[in-house]
Amino acid sequence: MVDVTLAQVGKNLSEAMRILGDGQRELETGTEGRRFSRTSIPGPLQGDGQDVATILHLVHDLIHKDEEEEDTPSQKMQNVGEQGHMALLGHSLAAYISVLDRERLRKLTTRILSDTTLWLCRLFRYESGSAYFHEDDRDGLVKVCRLVINARYEEYASEGYAVLSSKQPIIYQSASCRPGLGQHLCSQLGLPLSSLCTVPCNTIFGSQHQMDVALLDKLIKEDIEAGKLPLLLIANAGTPGAGHTDKLGRLKDLCDQYNMWLHVEGVNLATLVLGQATSAVMAATRSDSMTLTPGLWLGLPAVTAVTLYRHEDPALSLAAGLTSSQPVEKLRALPLWLSLQYLGHNGIVQKIRHATALSQQLLQKLKSLTSIKTWVEDELNSPVVLFKFSQEMSAASSGGSVEGYCFGEKEALDAFNRWLGEQLAQLVPTSGIDVVELEDEGTCVRFSPLLTAAVLGTQEEDVEDLVEKLSELVPVMSSTMCLRQDFREEAHRHAPSLRYIEELSWPGLGAVRYEPQAEGMDESRTQQELKKINTELLKKLQDLDTDIIFSTGPEFGKEEDCIFVSMVTEDVDVSELVDTMAALGRDIEESGRLLENMTEVVRKGILEAELQLQKANEEKLVEEGMLRQLPLVGSVLNWFSPVESSVKGRTFNLAAGSLDTTEVTYSTKAQAGRPSLQDSPISSSSKRLPGQRLFRRSGAGSDSFSETSSIEQAEETMEGCTTLSSTIHPPTPPPVPEEDLQTTFDVIPEELQEHTQVQAEEASEEVEQSGG
Repeated sequence: MVDVTLAQVGKNLSEAMRILGDGQRELETGTEGRRFSRTSIPGPLQGDGQDVATILHLVHDLIHKDEEEEDTPSQKMQNVGEQGHMALLGHSLAAYISVLDRERLRKLTTRILSDTTLWLCRLFRYESGSAYFHEDDRDGLVKVCRLVINARYEEYASEGYAVLSSKQPIIYQSASCRPGLGQHLCSQLGLPLSSLCTVPCNTIFGSQHQMDVALLDKLIKEDIEAGKLPLLLIANAGTPGAGHTDKLGRLKDLCDQYNMWLHVEGVNLATLVLGQATSAVMAATRSDSMTLTPGLWLGLPAVTAVTLYRHEDPALSLAAGLTSSQPVEKLRALPLWLSLQYLGHNGIVQKIRHATALSQQLLQKLKSLTSIKTWVEDELNSPVVLFKFSQEMSAASSGGSVEGYCFGEKEALDAFNRWLGEQLAQLVPTSGIDVVELEDEGTCVRFSPLLTAAVLGTQEEDVEDLVEKLSELVPVMSSTMCLRQDFREEAHRHAPSLRYIEELSWPGLGAVRYEPQAEGMDESRTQQELKKINTELLKKLQDLDTDIIFSTGPEFGKEEDCIFVSMVTEDVDVSELVDTMAALGRDIEESGRLLENMTEVVRKGILEAELQLQKANEEKLVEEGMLRQLPLVGSVLNWFSPVESSVKGRTFNLAAGSLDTTEVTYSTKAQAGRPSLQDSPISSSSKRLPGQRLFRRSGAGSDSFSETSSIEQAEETMEGCTTLSSTIHPPTPPPVPEEDLQTTFDVIPEELQEHTQVQAEEASEEVEQSGG
């Protein structure tokens, strides 16, 4: 007999997944029709109610609201797979089962809990264990601590925290444990932070991410002598950062010696399901408790974490909260119960084996990259792979020297590796790559497929793609690192107008700021001028025909009004690059000064032109006499004895602020002294080879950067950029003799120059007519 309600639950879940899936496809094809049909402002609850399909569409719209409103690229929803559907079905079934009568509910929940506990204990080789299912993966450790406190302090149940004053309990954790874990324990248990003891890791022998066992033994003895009670030790089978495993066998012996509880957690516990688990991880099966996260390892959404523990007193387990008399709370295991049955033993082992094989595949590929350094605990069997761009190896392979970038070496390398991890995560999102900060190694890129492969669906092809992208990015990083010192020296050569900014956290060639040489200007005006010039300079640089990316730098950087240069290839001419930046800056500065004073200069120039023309007319009157000024008599005299006019037009030089005669202009039919644009340092780009980009040394291939085009940062876009014309104005030339002042006319826009000259000549003509 089929339960109609139970069948309806499964049908509703399938329908809900179909609607959400169709909505995702609609979002990928376009959302214009739906975008304006709804509002993000909460409204009143409708009186008649809505159907399931409408509510699910609303859920979909809320999930993707930001993507639609901000026009950001939509990310495909995680493909949860059939086993994920089983986990989601478990949550729906839990709501249905909770309304059964009490006796039937008790029998069903007991069976679900006992089955799941048995399967997990056999899978992870944890004999005679009990299981506690919890949403927060730290909650199991909190309950275990309460269990140990109840067991070690017999009067705790009646006296409470007063009994702890006689012997303060001490909890030991490794320095490589999850950040904040010990503080969370103390806050939940009501213990002072002095009850938490952090044990340093090895410094000389062994892994630097493993707990120092000898030092732990010394700390325990000191606490016992001080009248304290060693209570519990937290060890790692896969540290959160590097994935290393503590010496669990020796730690267990030490805990037995001092009657302490040993709790183990970490990603490497997943390898216990494999037949070839390492001896270091196998020692975790001797621990008193361990926390598992099967949801991450198997790609199961919304599945609880599990803490397996061994204890013979059920009353203390109940007091600690590890067991419950409420059947509904036991339903937390239902999604995992369904998913484990769907996958089966072979399916679970296959997923874990696939993840470990991906790690080994990447590790072998990385060995062929000379500029990449790897850190793994075990070369033959390490589920977590750490790697980073190596400065020394890069310099050796490229024939360069590390002297150029020894200053701030570690911080600069951390910035480069942080950029490398971000780029790889964007280029190959299914790889699950992330960035970790370690105390000794610095910033590293981490590949931990046990935590991501099942969720993201990582395959061998993704690892191949990851290595391919990495091989493209590493040469660019190497060349940029080698050219940073050259960029610094070239910037210093152009001081004080061009100032080098020491920004070690910038993953690129470097940063500069153009500082105008303004005298007699107050500080606020100077800052405004500096910001204006650097903003315009950045725009001009972004318009250049080059592959180099110029930006304003990090969003929350310390320096403002700077120009940051991104990664570059080895064929970049740093000298030409810096010269161009300095030349454009000077051009903008001089043009700004002229435009700033242009109104007053033009007004004074026209007034002076009028005075000069009026004076010339008066001299003409005296020279020609009064008879020639009479209308009839003047015409007859001029016909018999023509007189050449001595009044000439005037041209106004904005750059020099002076008036010049137009006699030379009319005689030569051209303005004299105009400089050739071929002398501009920027116009030298016209001499480049066909297909050669700006700032490239001659002989470099025009397509040498095509393979590394993927290094462009996601936040920097080059849309709308135009090719620089060969008529970019050159920088202001040096002072010239007085007779050649006309040549400085070209530092202003040509249209404005011609317009101003026309105005002056028109003024001249008006004065001539008025004088005539």
